[in-house]
Amino acid sequence: MITSENLSPMAPSVRVTRCGAQPSGAGPADWFSGTVRVDPLFVPTEPARASGALVIFEPGARTAWHSHPLGQTLVVTAGCGRVQQWGGPVEEIRPGDVVEIPPGVRHWHGAAAATAMSHIAIQELQDGKSADWFEKVANEPSAC
Repeated sequence: MITSENLSPMAPSVRVTRCGAQPSGAGPADWFSGTVRVDPLFVPTEPARASGALVIFEPGARTAWHSHPLGQTLVVTAGCGRVQQWGGPVEEIRPGDVVEIPPGVRHWHGAAAATAMSHIAIQELQDGKSADWFEKVANEPSAC
């Protein structure tokens, strides 16, 4: 059993970041089309490399084409969305779906045309970078 007597004063401790402690921000126009809000959830503390954010896409909003050096995992939390790998079909995503994007795979994700969508995005930093951004998506997402 762990007690206050056997905890080293130098031992790491559990950290709780309170809701609202980190401000929301608009998704940068260079990386997103439409209205997108990004709520940071956690940033890596050495030796960890993972970061996470809740991303909320208004209807029709989406990311630009991008890739992640160490991949990305999306957990859809609300609404109806779309994801597409470069050269592949557009796929519908809904609450509870988990999307695993391998390292280096160019893709985009966002809301359907008539429905908002939110997801938790988890990715790791490599050499201080979590993504490479490319051109905006030319086609419009279809409705759910």
